[in-house]
Amino acid sequence: MNRQAWRDLGLAAAVTVLALAGAATAPQARMPLDATGVLFLAVAGLALAGLRRFPRLVMVVAAACLLAYLVLGYPGVGPALPVLFALYATVRIGARRTAAVAIGAILVGGVAGEVASTSEPPPDVFERWFLLIGWMVAASVFAEVTRHRRAYLEQVERRAEDAERTREETARRRADEERLRIARELHDSLTHSISIIKVQAGVAVHLAHKRGEPVPEALLAIQHASGDAMRELRNTLEVLRSEPPAPPGADPVESGLERLDQLVDGARRAGLPVSVHIEGRPRELPGEVDGAAYRIVQEALTNVARHAGPASAAVCIGYGDLALTVRIDDDGCGAVQPVPGVGLTGMRERVTALGGELRVGPRDAGGFSVRAELPLAVPADLLYGVRVAARGDALLSPAITRRLIGEFVSRPPRGPLHGAVNTLTNREREVVALAAWGLSNDEIAGRMVISLATAKTHISRAMTKLHARDRAQLVVFAYESGLVTV
Repeated sequence: MNRQAWRDLGLAAAVTVLALAGAATAPQARMPLDATGVLFLAVAGLALAGLRRFPRLVMVVAAACLLAYLVLGYPGVGPALPVLFALYATVRIGARRTAAVAIGAILVGGVAGEVASTSEPPPDVFERWFLLIGWMVAASVFAEVTRHRRAYLEQVERRAEDAERTREETARRRADEERLRIARELHDSLTHSISIIKVQAGVAVHLAHKRGEPVPEALLAIQHASGDAMRELRNTLEVLRSEPPAPPGADPVESGLERLDQLVDGARRAGLPVSVHIEGRPRELPGEVDGAAYRIVQEALTNVARHAGPASAAVCIGYGDLALTVRIDDDGCGAVQPVPGVGLTGMRERVTALGGELRVGPRDAGGFSVRAELPLAVPADLLYGVRVAARGDALLSPAITRRLIGEFVSRPPRGPLHGAVNTLTNREREVVALAAWGLSNDEIAGRMVISLATAKTHISRAMTKLHARDRAQLVVFAYESGLVTV
């Protein structure tokens, strides 16, 4: 038997014991308590073991035992207790008519049977039976109120789930519409101009070859750069429009460190001396980290070519256990203090979105330096790691686990985070803290004694107030803001 069956059997046994104890201690009646009376009490009580599966049948059995017990004149009203439980279960499943018929049959049959079984009915026969019926009606009313409350809570949960689903669908639809709008704008504003540049550069190179003249390096750099720009733009438009991936065998258009050599060659053709140094063992990186590292190098080299004057650049890619380090140094004469333009802003947004850190500024030896640290443990893995650690299991080796958690908890709290904490209600803070400890929505609902829909609503509102893209960012926020300490 499962746990629920044992629980039902325990309830039946407890009710049976109470009924027998009540009959044994009740005042004397017309019939002393004998084996037949005990049988009626035992059958009515033990029938409750099947109350969950057969509530109507248990109702009939308990009512019959009650009628027989009281009409025969046994002491007490012991069988009334199983009847109250049976009435509650019957009404709660919506069988109100069955309960009403049972109460009416007990009233009519009990009064008629007791009057007919004795030559002189006791003067309080009607009072006793109506009092017993009153308790049965009270049990039925309580069951009906409980049923309505349960239906109301289920309706509220369904509405909350529907509202959350509708909100997510609306946000997704708006995001799709915005992506399409951006794709159209990029196509209309850039594709035509870059295509003309590429065609004109190609024609100039062709004419130079035809006339036997040397082709200027700048012209070749323009031709290669425009081709790369067309591929990059085509890749961006495919992502924005959610087009299917390229078929097997097609030229790759991904922007990752596997294209670093092409990027450096393009910079060299444009007249910028670039050296590349790799630290650690190169390995496959998460797609977001790989793409962000490539874009950081691309933007940094572009800034060197535009702002540093006559200079050379050094690119260093460091593969660490927990993070990828990207450093670009130059020895030019750029600005002493960086001006946060579109390129640096986009670079910082990419690094921040991955939970990394970006430092830009002048070097002591002269020139300018860009250094980015991109965590290789994606936020979703961090959430899973926190949950396993809170459970007491070992996700990683102890040294790596301490470094992973310490990467977040050792940072000093940032000012904007405390301002964001003040926008959360107490319940939302508690939910964020529980999520940071790795609890699921079901576990949060159980811990806070709330419904699953309410827990989801608190999570959704907290993510909206904190501008968090996913649950993993809530974990990082909880540690950095001090809501959770290790």
